[in-house]
Amino acid sequence: MTAVDATPRTTGIPAQDGRARRRTALAFWTAAAVIVVALWASGSPAMVYPLYERVWQLSPAITTSVFAVYPVVLILALLLLGDLSDHIGRRTAILAGLASIFIGVLVFALAPNVEWLFVGRVFQGLGVGLSLSPAGAALVELDRTGKRASSVNTVAIAIGLTLATVVGGLLVQYGPAPRALTFWVLLGVVVLVAAAALFLPRHVRDESLAPWRPRPIRVPKAIRGILAIAAFAITLNFAVGSVFISLGAQIAKDVLHADNALIAGAVLAIGSAVSGVVSIALRRIPARTAAVTGGIVGALAVIALVASAYESSLPLFIVASLLFGGASALLFLGGLGLIAANAAPHHRAGTLSMAYLFAYVGQVLTSVGLGVLATALGLRRGLDIVGPVLLVLAVVTIVVAAVAGRRAVPRRSGMLSASAPMASVRSDAPTCPTPAIE
Repeated sequence: MTAVDATPRTTGIPAQDGRARRRTALAFWTAAAVIVVALWASGSPAMVYPLYERVWQLSPAITTSVFAVYPVVLILALLLLGDLSDHIGRRTAILAGLASIFIGVLVFALAPNVEWLFVGRVFQGLGVGLSLSPAGAALVELDRTGKRASSVNTVAIAIGLTLATVVGGLLVQYGPAPRALTFWVLLGVVVLVAAAALFLPRHVRDESLAPWRPRPIRVPKAIRGILAIAAFAITLNFAVGSVFISLGAQIAKDVLHADNALIAGAVLAIGSAVSGVVSIALRRIPARTAAVTGGIVGALAVIALVASAYESSLPLFIVASLLFGGASALLFLGGLGLIAANAAPHHRAGTLSMAYLFAYVGQVLTSVGLGVLATALGLRRGLDIVGPVLLVLAVVTIVVAAVAGRRAVPRRSGMLSASAPMASVRSDAPTCPTPAIE
């Protein structure tokens, strides 16, 4: 058995008494809650978009442009601030991100016109860019078992997106002030999570790092092959997901004739729920295998989605959502698992940010492209064009994970042998966690 195959006996966290263990556990679940809130905020307008379109007479191009502002800002945040938490600490970066998310959600709650939506998405994108990678890195560093970080990260993402669509659909359909109530509820949750984040452990600076300044993310050459696999896996996930999030409610309403917002939200949430279940059930699958399998299932999800629009079939749309949920879990387990297993602590947030950077570029291109096509040609024809592009991305993901993965050499100080094959790295493997985060 190689060093990579073996389940590590320790996680790098010193022996702790009961009180310290409870504090670590609380901090771990607080980091997970930050991810939930970040993804909930990112998808919070999803079920309200049809209302905006009806009340303000918006075209699909405008709707997807509002959606796309978020990843564009997030891309800039990742480029300039991606490794900020490696320098100033997880807690400080997370709190700054939650503050920006709060402002963005508040703007949505008060929005009197579409211009406000663009401003709100700017703050949401900045907030998620500041908080998502630090929270993911904190999960790895606080994972005392060395087995939960990637699966909990994936489940947290699934919960956040599920809340965005189900709670959003419920409040839009049955609540008072349907354009605003979902955002007021989310604001309360943001405040609660921010209060818990105040008690995250303080930062202990790594003196080997140079003083921070805005600069492009640097990923060590030794793990760039790992990054390529992770980037393609997460990009495929985000690109297909952008279709469901940006226009999913509109597809359900216009193409599938599902007029009830709660039903539409529940259908969209099926994928997120399946993602959470699959990520737990398959948390021990080797990371490269997860990425390859996720690419295959993702391709099937795209085929089912296009077919559902072509046939105006709600059952096929549900199948597409189910398949996407499974693909999402596998792609995240593969991508995040590889980074968790191979990125050193002082490069972890930066490497995560670089993978997310590529993913959000793919999300912007997919959502805006589909919105423009839907405005000019209609949703069905737009999906006919975007679908094959997503299939190509799925094939590239499969090939990169299968071929490049054989050549990539994982590096994990003290835990991996230099010659160990990457295929053996498990999707839940940790990286020398440390309790000193902020």
